[in-house]
Amino acid sequence: MPVCVGERSLTNSSRVVGLLAQLEKINTDSAESDTARYVTSKILHLAQSQEKTRREMTTKGSTGMEVLLSTLENTKDLQTILNILSILIELVSSGGGRRASFLVAKGGSQILLQLLMNASKDSPPHEEVMVQTHSILAKIGPKDKKFGVKARVNGALNVTLNLVKQHFQNYRLVLPCLQLLRVYSTNSVNSVSLGKNGVVELMFKIIGPFSKKNSALMKVALDTLAALLKSKTNARRAVDRGYVQVLLTIYVDWHRHDNRHRNMLIRKGILQSLKSVTNIKLGRKAFIDANGMKILYNTSQECLAVRTLDPLVNTSSLIMRKCFPKNRLPLPTIKSSFHFQLPVIPVTGPVAQLYSLPPEVDDVVDESDDNDDIDLEAENELENEDDLDQSFKNDDIETDINKLRPQQVPGRTVEELKMYEHLFPELVDDFQDYELISKEPKPFVFEGKARGPIVVPTAGEEVPGNSGSVKKGAAVKERTSPKGEEAKDDTEGHDRTLPQQLGGQNGAAASAQSFNSDLVKALDRITLQNIPSQVASGLNAGIRKDYGLPLTVLSCTKACPHVAKCGSTLFEGRTVHLGKLCCTGVETEDDEETESHSSAEQASSAEASDGPTLHDPDLYIEIVKNTKSVPEYSEVAYPDYFGHIPPPFKEPILERPYGVQRTKIAQDIERLIHQSDILDRVVYDLDNPTYTTPEEGDTLKFNSKFESGNLRKVIQIRKSEYDLILNSDINSNHYHQWFYFEVSGMRPGVAYRFNIINCEKSNSQFNYGMQPLMYSVQEALNARPWWIRMGTDICYYKNHFSRSSVAAGGQKGKSYYTITFTVNFPHKDDVCYFAYHYPYTYSTLQMHLQKLESAHNPQQIYFRKDVLCETLSGNSCPLVTITAMPESNYYEHICQFRTRPYIFLSARVHPGETNASWVMKGTLEYLMSDSPTAQSLRESYIFKIVPMLNPDGVINGKFTVITMAILEKRMYSCMAAASKRRCGTPMTTRLRVMLWKTWDTGLCLRY
Repeated sequence: MPVCVGERSLTNSSRVVGLLAQLEKINTDSAESDTARYVTSKILHLAQSQEKTRREMTTKGSTGMEVLLSTLENTKDLQTILNILSILIELVSSGGGRRASFLVAKGGSQILLQLLMNASKDSPPHEEVMVQTHSILAKIGPKDKKFGVKARVNGALNVTLNLVKQHFQNYRLVLPCLQLLRVYSTNSVNSVSLGKNGVVELMFKIIGPFSKKNSALMKVALDTLAALLKSKTNARRAVDRGYVQVLLTIYVDWHRHDNRHRNMLIRKGILQSLKSVTNIKLGRKAFIDANGMKILYNTSQECLAVRTLDPLVNTSSLIMRKCFPKNRLPLPTIKSSFHFQLPVIPVTGPVAQLYSLPPEVDDVVDESDDNDDIDLEAENELENEDDLDQSFKNDDIETDINKLRPQQVPGRTVEELKMYEHLFPELVDDFQDYELISKEPKPFVFEGKARGPIVVPTAGEEVPGNSGSVKKGAAVKERTSPKGEEAKDDTEGHDRTLPQQLGGQNGAAASAQSFNSDLVKALDRITLQNIPSQVASGLNAGIRKDYGLPLTVLSCTKACPHVAKCGSTLFEGRTVHLGKLCCTGVETEDDEETESHSSAEQASSAEASDGPTLHDPDLYIEIVKNTKSVPEYSEVAYPDYFGHIPPPFKEPILERPYGVQRTKIAQDIERLIHQSDILDRVVYDLDNPTYTTPEEGDTLKFNSKFESGNLRKVIQIRKSEYDLILNSDINSNHYHQWFYFEVSGMRPGVAYRFNIINCEKSNSQFNYGMQPLMYSVQEALNARPWWIRMGTDICYYKNHFSRSSVAAGGQKGKSYYTITFTVNFPHKDDVCYFAYHYPYTYSTLQMHLQKLESAHNPQQIYFRKDVLCETLSGNSCPLVTITAMPESNYYEHICQFRTRPYIFLSARVHPGETNASWVMKGTLEYLMSDSPTAQSLRESYIFKIVPMLNPDGVINGKFTVITMAILEKRMYSCMAAASKRRCGTPMTTRLRVMLWKTWDTGLCLRY
């Protein structure tokens, strides 16, 4: 009789410990099989009834698992084996994956696989042992990274597969076997091996039409099939045998009969199998041929009403998007519609590659599977997966600060850098011709002592209110002449400061706005012409100009009752047009014109109260005429002419409604299913110069032929839906992000959908609440001249237009992405503009710089605008220098001026990032202001600013990589030149040290 070791007085913990100790002792004596059977049955009872026992056996440091596995490996007693298998099932069935991982760590996978092989040699194999062994292996297999290799090496794959084939009707045995087959199939080599032995055909014998019986077996079989079909070899086998049609038929049957949606997991399993088989081209073609698009579209639309069926809708949408036939963009070529002949074509690089390609190469539709050039399912795999991590280094744990420091030695010699001396005229100017503040400087004796550190106050230290009383170096100072007489203040009559001068112009703008509104109301295609004599006198009385430019007025090219006939064209050469505005009349807020004028004046005065304005429409037109663009633009967008004003209210992030993206995708899929409903009519095309815009009343009209505009082609899809295609970078075949275009001819109350279909980024802020910007001319004439965030149902997703591998950097199977948004226009026949971000053109920058230069106080501020270089198109790239004027032209003050450290600022390396220009505009205005902090900065540093590093890209609405590279190289060469300048004391490199010091301390900025 077995010895009883359990006592009622003992605790449960001591009981299981004692039983495990006795079992470990029995392992050394194989004759005591009855005792082992009794002890394991006691342990099983405790494990089934008490969580504390299960927890103790799997805690760290416990030897209980090793004892059980050792007994299982050595015993031949069938009942003992069944008891231990039952104990292991109890342990891994609760406690999550931690206990399964604990069993794997103790070598349980290998022991159980060996047990499986030993049990399979019995004829017939014991069913209970097979059921429990397969159940445990199916639970611990996913926790063992090398489980697939172990199973294949031990020969367990065929054992499990043969069990299913031989006991096809024994659902109790087949179920755990299918669960283990699913685990086997996660290894690609195992999946191919099983497929060769007929596992795919076997799965299709198990799954079938709707049935209330054995639904659990059906679910596991579908999961196993989905895992097997991830192998391309198995997917091809399934396609060859016509199983795609079988899956669709089964899915429709379950969809029709599962009225209470109790078998959603089975329906999802069928969709997962379809998803796996359509990963290959043959599978996608078979899906289309079997009318799969229409089947999944109809079934998914029927599931929309039930929120719990969203997984079915989402999976169906994914399959349909993947199987949607790939098309090329409806363009003659994906290269830009504009071409600029480079003076020198690079020998190597992307530009040289683009020039060397035949014309037809970029039009090839790539049908390759995503990022797969070869079949990765070879019969070999990495046995030691730890080798994958050997090259990984923990470089991100701590950053080496020394790697962030720039090299202290410039890449060029001093002689080579002398060519950039003209960009630093402030270092050689003696200021003899300037009218400085101090006329009689005090004597200065050089003692050879180094200057102390310059302390610049922070923004938090700035004194609020009027800053005129806290000017350092700018206010008039009393100085004693050598004879002891006081110097008198002779600064009266000097130019006003920047805020004073600009503030005076705001009133003029307010008085002129109502006048311009009357004229603009009836414009169609307008040009700038001479002002009639009877009008000019009245206008001149209300507007003061700082520039010697002819005053202009807007006039209409066709007869309008509101405006008298104008004279001949004023400007010679290229005529500048404003955008289109219909002559049907402008909707105003009030019937009385006086009220409209009053509201316009209030808007202008409100704008002036927020700060000085640098906008001048007439000056802008003059600058536009001298701006050179590749397409030779002759029109001006209304927002650029009237000026950009931020909205006086906060605009929150848009909350996207649930399911909007899949709704938009479903509407795109409808194009393939209901092709007869698609108009497919071109309404705007830059590639066809002779193309004329349709004059139909219900069709929107588009335009992008103005500075910074980007819109290449528009296709009307449905009555109120349009596909928009952006133009790629000049001399390139990609870079599509920035858009800026005009829309007119709209009707209120109609929801217009716009789809920009050739975006390239894999995700966008449009998916997270960002909205495109819209500017309404009607709103501007009603005293609301600002851009607003507009649009609903906004989302960004992958579409069915294929990207050429040439444009995708050699990657195959890439697709374009779509930005879609819906707009309800508030006014009839309005003219609206849409943009990716607040536009800021090159001409706007030149206008702002010219206004800043004319309005600053030359006694206080050293402001100089030079030309860094000319772009390939012949536009100048401005280089701005801002600092404080020396107090006098005496040596001490000149020396202090020349030894100021440099701060370099630049913006718009990428033309599409217009926010950089607005930040730079605010920076320039602040540095030119009377703020005490701004004055301290000017007195402490010399600011070298390149406000627009890529003018050609900005002008043409592109990225213009070639021009950008040239200007960027020139910019950094100037920085290197500054580091080599000699100033202050002969034969010193003081400025070089200061520049590198600003690099090290973070004061040499680059935006």
